[in-house]
Amino acid sequence: MLVLFETSAGFALFKVLDEGKISKSKAADINKVFSSPEGASSIISLKKFYKFDGTLDALEAQTAVSECKVPESLSNFLKKNVVNEKLNEQLIVSDTKFGNAIKDALNIKVLCDETTNELIRGIRLQLKSLVNANEQDLNSMSIGLSHSYSRYKLKFSPDKVDTMIVQAISLLDDLTKEINIYAMRAREWYGWHFPELGKLIASHTQYANVIKMMGNRKNAVNTDFGEVIPSEVAEDVKEAAQISMGTEISEEDLDHIFALCDQFLSIQAYHNELTEYLKNRMNAIAPNLTILVGEVVGARLICRAGSLMNLAKYPASTIQILGAEKALFRALKTKHNTPKYGLIYNAKIVGEASLKNKGKMSRVLAAKAALSARFDALSEVSDTSYGISYKNSVDRRAAAIEGREVRKEYKAEKSHATPKYDHTKSSNNTTRDATGKSMKETSIKQEKEKKDKKDKKEKKDKKEEKEEKVEVKEEKKEKKDKKDKKEKKEEKVEVKEEKKDKKDKKEKKEEKEEKKEKKEKKDKKRKDRDDDDSEKKVKKSKK
Repeated sequence: MLVLFETSAGFALFKVLDEGKISKSKAADINKVFSSPEGASSIISLKKFYKFDGTLDALEAQTAVSECKVPESLSNFLKKNVVNEKLNEQLIVSDTKFGNAIKDALNIKVLCDETTNELIRGIRLQLKSLVNANEQDLNSMSIGLSHSYSRYKLKFSPDKVDTMIVQAISLLDDLTKEINIYAMRAREWYGWHFPELGKLIASHTQYANVIKMMGNRKNAVNTDFGEVIPSEVAEDVKEAAQISMGTEISEEDLDHIFALCDQFLSIQAYHNELTEYLKNRMNAIAPNLTILVGEVVGARLICRAGSLMNLAKYPASTIQILGAEKALFRALKTKHNTPKYGLIYNAKIVGEASLKNKGKMSRVLAAKAALSARFDALSEVSDTSYGISYKNSVDRRAAAIEGREVRKEYKAEKSHATPKYDHTKSSNNTTRDATGKSMKETSIKQEKEKKDKKDKKEKKDKKEEKEEKVEVKEEKKEKKDKKDKKEKKEEKVEVKEEKKDKKDKKEKKEEKEEKKEKKEKKDKKRKDRDDDDSEKKVKKSKK
């Protein structure tokens, strides 16, 4: 029995001296044996050791082992010391998957269980004495290899680009909350001085700029608001300032309000910059998903999933309710209807749908979003053709569901309609009439074809809806039948139980009556016997 042990310096191959002791003993007993170097050397001894050529060789081997692959250096080492020597012994390894890889590659018998894991723990504990190595050198090699491996994993992490989107959308949501808090605080604070201004100006940015330009409401008449708000609104503001019911305000309070407005405007400017940055990142990393659901919704889906690769692994049903997990589990717990949409509800196409069709549209959009995410995550070439085609198909489906005309296709290809006749190119009237007729005929044909296609599609959709309704009715009928059968069975069982109970009661009653009759007969017989005895005694006494 051989033991393969991986170290930061190289691969060690140990020979088990006492196989019977290992196979019979428990994990706790092996731990006791390896408590001292002498005990470890009595059970196991070093057969061969392969030393790494350098850090790159060690890093390559470690990466392969972590991915449950057999590195080339280990393969050559095992071939030389196990396969070529024709040793028909089991090889103890630390991991089952890694052991299976060695078995497939080199056809060596592999063993990995609780006892062997304890054996490898013991080797790790007494490695310095078993390999005859310096502890300081082993520690320095381990630190160096761990740093190199960490840098390699960080450098080649497939999720490293997605983290930028996750951080950006998280910060964007935080900034949106801060902007709303600052804006409402400014409106509430300045509203004590000029309450009418809040009703006249709806935009938070315009409101903050007006406060900064005007200051005290008395200055409104002499202030030019043309750069910030429309002239009509500016006139209304000036009129409202003259008849305002607000309280007076000190210069110190105005300074603090100005500082608050400056903070708000700076955060708003950064929010706009971050939105543009997020848009560019999403178009570069997930262009098809961005075309389909928009950059903000797409970024939120990636953020909730953890990465674009994780999102690509999700089925469409999961993407549909992503973000509504609490509602889903609450519905499952209380046995209510599950939610129909999560974050995908904020997509434009779902928002435009009517209330009764939002669930349908979220399901259609989630199916296409799952395909788009997979293409963005797994494709090596950035191609937006899939996203455009999916967007057009979703729009057509939305139009069919809502029963309206199909709107212009998203970034549709150039139309192949026949060009209009240019009268400047020819002076021949006959050719002009012929071309005009042909153009009319072709246009009529195209219109007929379009109409036929539309009619066919409508018929198909109606047929599908009817089939769906029929299926739903059949399902309901089956459920009802099952329920009725179940209730009938339960009623039959109850009737049987009642009959059985009555029968048991009747039998018990009859038994009691029989016992009573027997007792009465017995008592009667005893009484008659006693009477006879007493008569006999009386007769005897008389004689």
